[in-house]
Amino acid sequence: MLSALIAPFKYKIPGTGNTEDEDNLSTSSAEVKENRNTGNLEDCSIGSAERQPLFCSDSARSGSSGLKRKRPLEEDNNGHLCQLRLIYKKLSWSEAPKNALVQLNELRPGLQYRMVSQTGPVHAPVFSIAVEVNGLTFEGTGPTKKKAKMRAAELALKSFIQFPNAPQAHLAMGNISNPSADFTSDQADFPDTLFKEFESSSCTDGLSLCSPASESELLSSELLRHGRLLRHTLDLMVQAQQRLGGIVPEPDAPKGPVALLNELRPGLRYACLSERAEGRRLRNFVMAVRVDGRIFEGCGRSKKLAKIQAAQCALQALFNIRLAPEGKTGLKVSRKSCLHLPQDFADSVFHLVKEKYRSLVGGCSPAHTRHKSLAGIVMTRDLDLRRAQVVALSTGTKCINGEYLSDQGQVVNDCHAEVTARRALLRFLYSQLELFLSKRMEDWEESIFVRHKERSYRLRDNVHFHLYISTSPCGDGRLNSPYEISTDLHSSRHLMRKHRCHLRTKIESGEGTVPARCRGPVQTWDGVLQGEQLITMSCTDKITRWNILGLQGALLSHFVEPVYLHSVTVGSLRHTGHLSRVLSQRQERLGPLPVSYRRNQPLLSGLSSAEYQQPGKAACISVNWTLGDAQLEVVNTATGRRRETGAPSRLCKHALFTRWSRLYRKLGIHASGSEDDQLLYYEAKMAVRPYQTAKQQWFRSLQETGLGTWVKKPPEQEHFLLSI
Repeated sequence: MLSALIAPFKYKIPGTGNTEDEDNLSTSSAEVKENRNTGNLEDCSIGSAERQPLFCSDSARSGSSGLKRKRPLEEDNNGHLCQLRLIYKKLSWSEAPKNALVQLNELRPGLQYRMVSQTGPVHAPVFSIAVEVNGLTFEGTGPTKKKAKMRAAELALKSFIQFPNAPQAHLAMGNISNPSADFTSDQADFPDTLFKEFESSSCTDGLSLCSPASESELLSSELLRHGRLLRHTLDLMVQAQQRLGGIVPEPDAPKGPVALLNELRPGLRYACLSERAEGRRLRNFVMAVRVDGRIFEGCGRSKKLAKIQAAQCALQALFNIRLAPEGKTGLKVSRKSCLHLPQDFADSVFHLVKEKYRSLVGGCSPAHTRHKSLAGIVMTRDLDLRRAQVVALSTGTKCINGEYLSDQGQVVNDCHAEVTARRALLRFLYSQLELFLSKRMEDWEESIFVRHKERSYRLRDNVHFHLYISTSPCGDGRLNSPYEISTDLHSSRHLMRKHRCHLRTKIESGEGTVPARCRGPVQTWDGVLQGEQLITMSCTDKITRWNILGLQGALLSHFVEPVYLHSVTVGSLRHTGHLSRVLSQRQERLGPLPVSYRRNQPLLSGLSSAEYQQPGKAACISVNWTLGDAQLEVVNTATGRRRETGAPSRLCKHALFTRWSRLYRKLGIHASGSEDDQLLYYEAKMAVRPYQTAKQQWFRSLQETGLGTWVKKPPEQEHFLLSI
């Protein structure tokens, strides 16, 4: 750098006079001239012929020379000053800003400049050129036509461009000596242009090496006049033009998650972990990124989509930034704490369930691995995800056919994923109660139950259950039900408002729900066997029921206090507003509940990146698993029995009643007040009075609010005996 700045001085002969004019100077190409600061075109004259190579080199670089013309001589007794000005000009050409002429042409293309007059002597002419902009005429003067034209363009720009944020512009450019300068004030001297001039830091460093003694004088006089133009962005001019025309500028497009994360944590690298084939035509990519020591994954049908999802996970987990739903602009920072599960916690619950499912289906056939709905229940202690366990898991989207109903409780009526996951949880609760009744103290400490009252137990205070569902629960909680959409938009909206928060029933042997319409609250056994459609309440309705009565059901209520969900995570949800309204609105007119029962409001959340849903019709199978099981159980959803053997499922009423009877014998609780060796399933359920009171109270509140009638299965299926 030092040699580059000092090298031109070997052509300088001190003491020579400035006698040559500008005919010996050749210009660069027309493009370079157009983009240079024309206010700096007053070249100092060179007194010696040895100085000509310093200027001709630039012409040689451009490959073409401009036309030579006469220019007035400049006398300068300070040879160092002249030489420094030349060096400064050469360095400033590397990054040339747009001049006023170019900017005016971009804002007002097609303007016509006309010659007004030419005055002054032959060796020092003064040209006057005018241009008409917005109905006003602006006249500029200068020693050349080009400078006069430039001056007219500057005056025209000043007439309709204001810079209200000039102090911020100065501060951004590093010049804070005069932050209150007015860009629209008139300039007394011609070389002062429309924009505030700034010096180059590199050039200033070079100048201090050449002449440190006169540095302050040079900066204050000559160099500031011939500095580079401030490179103001064209956006300011466009905004000013739009304000004059009454046009409101559109907001900038929101940044994507990858770009935003890169700004917060520059230099991140994404790695493609795997490429999984979900079918003949479908591929799924998994991308991962490490941010602040944590690894975030995203999956999608392309690497780009997977990368975006990984960035979204990192933004929400580390910076609590949630992207707006698709179709809306901008970012939304989530600061709400009401009924919303932290995003990183919800994503962790999803990953726990997903990884457990993958490990279980590793040796199964492809027909068993495909699913449209996956549900799992995760148990945490002290909300510590490091100790979290998946305790129940299930898939499925269909219900039993009416012709396969069993009066011995040996079938599973509802094989929807969230319903069978809850039944799988019941098996886990039975095993934990059996563990507590063990004679080993280690088993007592491991159990999630503690003694509450005589012959009664409750969950430990630090134990919580979290439900994950890959799709929105069927019923009113699922907004995009195909039965709520019609060709008439207004009719569709009217139907949605009419049946909002109403009870809905599932379609037998199919998918989807319809509003609950039944002549009575109980179906008849003969009617179903003769072809009447079997009615099953929707999953949204059942989740609402669990929030009041608990997950444990009637039988376990003999032994334990109500067990409620701490959170619900839905994989396909972009927002939880509607589901939250459904769960809360159905509890509005619910009166005081029996002791230990409450109106539970679980924390709700979606996923940071929506889970990919496999297209096509769902298979007629459902798999289930409970912590402690060696493998999955596959159930035929049409028959409600095991698919391979046709044997009763481990989730059927008879199997769970058998588990209950073992505890019944150990604890010596008499459900019906008799000591017979046989017990009726229906009587065992009805014997839990607080549970039945809370249930009937909730059913009445649904009818009073006009939300519908809860329809029960034929009572014959619960009238079976079990030896105890």
